[in-house]
Amino acid sequence: MSFSVRLLLIVIIVIFPLQKVLADAKVYSIQELRHVVGNWQVETAFLAPDGSIANQASGTYEFSWVVEDKVLIGKTAIPSFDMAVGILFYINEQQQKIEMVSVGGDGRLWVMSGALGGDSRTTDTFPTQDGGTQQLRFTRYNVKPDCFESKMEYTTDQGQTWIQGNHQVFVRQK
Repeated sequence: MSFSVRLLLIVIIVIFPLQKVLADAKVYSIQELRHVVGNWQVETAFLAPDGSIANQASGTYEFSWVVEDKVLIGKTAIPSFDMAVGILFYINEQQQKIEMVSVGGDGRLWVMSGALGGDSRTTDTFPTQDGGTQQLRFTRYNVKPDCFESKMEYTTDQGQTWIQGNHQVFVRQK
């Protein structure tokens, strides 16, 4: 078998399946964006390091299209904390990522990125007030047409261990 035929077979065997995986991942992420469009009632449990509930709050999330199947704009509010946050949630095709950018009243910009087709997104590592570092990870799970859950975890040891910081239950408002 000639070298060019072998090379062609490698391309067919490796590249085409990879393109399908990437296309499937993009479709999955588009479906995630489509799923969250609308208004949501959200119950948030803030967890202590031992996993017990330290605080609970009710709030809302709202998402609508800026660019269909690519970019959502959203906002969240937790009235009991006098908290409001603006959100952009989008597919970054060039980097094969799904990303969420948020900023609240404190002006701090948070960027969470994850691979297309995945349900988790992380921040870059950032410095803490005590001189250490921290990273956040958001994971969506238990997804149904009108509800889903999420958890926000954090690590202070470069991802060796993750501690759950909150648990959220999202229910679509009718």
